[in-house]
Amino acid sequence: MIQLIRNEWMKIWKRPATLVMIGILLLAVLLFGAFNKYQSSGFSVPDNENWKHGLELENKRYQEMLEDEHLPTEMREYYTKEMTINEYRIKHDYSTNVEYSAWDFVSDCIQLISISGLFTIIIAAGIVANEFNWGTVKLLLIRPLNRSKILLSKYLTVLLFGLLSILVVFAFSFILGAILFGLPDDAYPYLLYNNGIVKEQSMLLHLISFYGLNSISLLMLTTMAFMISSVFRNSSLAIGISIFLMFMGSTVTVLLANWFDWAKFLLFANTDLTQYFEGTPLVSGMTLTFSITMLSVYFIVFIGLAFWVFKKRDVAA
Repeated sequence: MIQLIRNEWMKIWKRPATLVMIGILLLAVLLFGAFNKYQSSGFSVPDNENWKHGLELENKRYQEMLEDEHLPTEMREYYTKEMTINEYRIKHDYSTNVEYSAWDFVSDCIQLISISGLFTIIIAAGIVANEFNWGTVKLLLIRPLNRSKILLSKYLTVLLFGLLSILVVFAFSFILGAILFGLPDDAYPYLLYNNGIVKEQSMLLHLISFYGLNSISLLMLTTMAFMISSVFRNSSLAIGISIFLMFMGSTVTVLLANWFDWAKFLLFANTDLTQYFEGTPLVSGMTLTFSITMLSVYFIVFIGLAFWVFKKRDVAA
């Protein structure tokens, strides 16, 4: 299996397009950093000694808003969250006078995961379909190897590429952020709000989990593209459908969720697990266990179809 993965990995990196993809990722981080640096040029956080009083006034405004009986549930939960975090800051003396640092830049670069997802989808869409289009699949299948192992090695290679692309964004954004914005003078925890309770979490652990949770959508779309590539042997179809769903799937799901409860069974209603840690479920009644279950079902269907069709398909002609 390791040898098969190594062979697939070498195939990917022999293509000039792969190096171009990584180059574009690095360039995107660089441009994003330059833009942020330009935006923050000449600005600094004032040393406000009355920051506690400011948070108290803010909480007072939030409390007045919460007295509105017609306030939407989402806004009510948001105000409650902000009030709780503000109270925690005041109690534990966590000042709001914090300069923008490398950690903040790494957090902002989470937006670039969509580019990583796009490139990983392209790899996933072509890794099987191109073997059929170029006729090289016959060279794979004449070997005394199980078809499932061949397909699994391709899928694992795609996941490794996706993981590498995310690590590139994370690592380069931290290095660039440290150069442009510097590291914070004092270790400042991330204040995580969940179910009315505020917990302290190290920034590194928070960012790792933050990137991980935001990569779930990438994983599911990549698996879908891999399935379409295996079933229909058409990389263009796999890329087109997956990219369309990447940019439109969440938007359509949110619109449907406003009208229909069954929207919670859709894939994109469950890919954002951060809604259970720092937000509110898209549809009332949804739980973390429910979303994990739905994601598992979709994953099994995608992978199951890919392996079933690949094993049954006749490639002799």
